[in-house]
Amino acid sequence: MEQIVKDKIELWLSNSYDAETRAELQSMIDEKKEDELTDAFYKDLEFGTGGLRGIMGVGSNRMNKYTVGAATQGLSNYLLKSFPNEEIKVAVAHDSRNNSSKFAKIVTDIFSANGIKVFFFKELRPTPELSFAIRYYGCKSGVVLTASHNPREYNGYKAYWDDGAQVLTPHDKNIINEVNAIENVSDIKFEGNNDLIVPVLEEIDAEYIKAVENVIINKDIIRKNSNVNIVYTPIHGTGITMVPRTLETLGFTNVNVVEEQSTPDGNFPTVVYPNPEEREAMSKALAMGQETNADLIMATDPDADRVGVGMKNHKGEYVLLNGNQTGAIIFYYILKAWEENNRFKGNEYIVSTIVTSPIMEKIAERFKVGFYKTLTGFKHIAKVIRDKEDVEKFVCGGEESYGYMLGDYARDKDGVASCAAVAEMTAWAAENNKSLFDVLMDIYMEIGFYKEHMTPLVRKGRSGAEEIAKMMVNFRNNPPKQIDGSTVHTIYDYQEQTILDVASGNVSKLEGFPVSNVLQYQTEDNAEISVRPSGTEPKIKFYISVNEAMNSRDEFDAIDARLGEKIDRICKELGI
Repeated sequence: MEQIVKDKIELWLSNSYDAETRAELQSMIDEKKEDELTDAFYKDLEFGTGGLRGIMGVGSNRMNKYTVGAATQGLSNYLLKSFPNEEIKVAVAHDSRNNSSKFAKIVTDIFSANGIKVFFFKELRPTPELSFAIRYYGCKSGVVLTASHNPREYNGYKAYWDDGAQVLTPHDKNIINEVNAIENVSDIKFEGNNDLIVPVLEEIDAEYIKAVENVIINKDIIRKNSNVNIVYTPIHGTGITMVPRTLETLGFTNVNVVEEQSTPDGNFPTVVYPNPEEREAMSKALAMGQETNADLIMATDPDADRVGVGMKNHKGEYVLLNGNQTGAIIFYYILKAWEENNRFKGNEYIVSTIVTSPIMEKIAERFKVGFYKTLTGFKHIAKVIRDKEDVEKFVCGGEESYGYMLGDYARDKDGVASCAAVAEMTAWAAENNKSLFDVLMDIYMEIGFYKEHMTPLVRKGRSGAEEIAKMMVNFRNNPPKQIDGSTVHTIYDYQEQTILDVASGNVSKLEGFPVSNVLQYQTEDNAEISVRPSGTEPKIKFYISVNEAMNSRDEFDAIDARLGEKIDRICKELGI
């Protein structure tokens, strides 16, 4: 065991830490769990550009009272420096994960102990509602305790700024510096001030639902098709508090909730991963959909900022859309509804990310609206909105990882509003004697059939992080010259901030993007392959996009098979 690990263990066994922490640590020592101890103490859990995320437990590299406490004290110190002689207000919310409510109370106490007024959600609520609350209450910052769709052993801490978006430069780096400056547990003010804590729930719920209602366009069509059959599961998360209520408010009368998954539970007892990207997590909703002949199946992740969608295909089988497909039908439908309702003024735009399907830009071209591309993460989409506020009109944004933002009332992805929009779209399709799958086919025929695939390689712990770093170095230093027989013509390196024209060898500067460890290869046959280590999970992700023209519905199966085979060949070439 390295000396740095031994020194940290000795520190955490001192009286500076509470008896419960010391007892748990001593138990690990007595049981000789050296690998577990090393992973828990070999480094400090990093307060990254979005906050914290990690496995819960004792140790400097774990989510616990002290790492959460240091993050909040550092954020408090930065807020006090940033807004001198002002009343500082923050909002704090949490999801259904184990310890989320406990961590939220710790965060609230520390903020209030530092003289900061806290709007504290009395009960669990979706992450997008926290973003909305920051704007509604005029807060300078906010925190939500969640690890999104990660496995049950994880928890996390997302920090937000005054526009309701996760913190960005320069605030992210400045907060990190303040957090790193917390050297002793005694620097953390754990004793809260109840006079500065304002419990909230009913008022903000009502205002949030009004905001979601405002992005719904065809309310008359919903009223005429209110009985579309919807199956919904919150997968034991916060979605149960707001999704059914919002759909009911909009007028949907046939919403069936998967009862086995309706109770918030941080152990997520019915799934392996509480992630709507996983078919297993949506299996119970799919089963209910088949039993009830549902028109639409939806699932949200534990903090209800992502949504997974299922529907019946042309063969009568229930299929799940990937995040790019759901994004495409949302983007297309909203822009078409704006067009049909004469809403366009000429300054509208949509946003997606560099690893999201190119079909999003093609949809923007179809409706003659502006298009902006950002790094992965909704804080970057939110920055575009902030930069263009009062000049251009944001309509919607989204990314391939099942997150979408409709309107600018909140500045983070919103699974509640996304459920509402997809339900509205289902009613609109029914009004036009179509299914959602028919709508997707219409898009493919008009825009092109784009097929995407994302493969994550999981590499846990210290050795895993080192392996991922080596893989990125290898891809950067030894890029493929051809992919599936097609020449790589352009390489985008978002870390080096370069664009390489492979044929000429010319290198130009990649402008408009912050530095990020992402590589992207584009080929002569219009395939796009991106490689990116996850910023929140022990994974390296490979994103593949391929496409063909589609002239009729009859071609769907053949093209789908061809593009699937092409993706398989690319994966094999890349060794994934």
